[in-house]
Amino acid sequence: MAATYFNGFTIGVMMIVIFLSSFISADPDLLQDVCVADLSSGVKVNGFACKSNVSAKDFFFAGLAKPANTNNTFGATVTPASVTQINGLNTLGVSMARIDYAPGGSNPPHTHPRATEIVFVLEGQLDVGFITTENKLFSKTIKKGEIFTFPRGLIHFQINKGNVPAAVIAGFNSQLPGTQRVANALFASSPTVEDVVLTKAFQVGTKQVEKIKSRLAPK
Repeated sequence: MAATYFNGFTIGVMMIVIFLSSFISADPDLLQDVCVADLSSGVKVNGFACKSNVSAKDFFFAGLAKPANTNNTFGATVTPASVTQINGLNTLGVSMARIDYAPGGSNPPHTHPRATEIVFVLEGQLDVGFITTENKLFSKTIKKGEIFTFPRGLIHFQINKGNVPAAVIAGFNSQLPGTQRVANALFASSPTVEDVVLTKAFQVGTKQVEKIKSRLAPK
């Protein structure tokens, strides 16, 4: 009975998030009922061109139902449900994701340049936070059934300090919010940022910069 109630509560919360997001969308307003993305089209628009052959499967995705494998460097995996997975989200201004965290796992500091994010904890407990442009940190510990919001474009993070796995469902007010990890952007760009820029920014030596670059370099 308790499990049924919690599942219903989860679905209800996310439906409200999606409904409200459609009214405060960061993406341009839609001009037709649906515009299912044609990812193969060579036409360049702010979004994706519409395809003509549309079916119910264009609006369906089962990828968030199960936990993802978290056996990676950060001990966390993001499973997106954006327009690239659900083509029917094109022009609708919403998307979701599931994030799974192993014990000790972290979704490292990053930004979403095109969307505000709201997360609902499915399992476990997380320490989360975001940093304003005045370098003020807002952080909190959130647990199962609780919600936290990360404002659009601000650096934010989540870390699981517990001894059991954790998971959240995230909602975004963009069909394709974009993700830019701070460390990767600075130390693993292509072409790479010059060492002199990074040594001055972080007040460290060239050897330390090169060491970080080697660890973050694409495998």
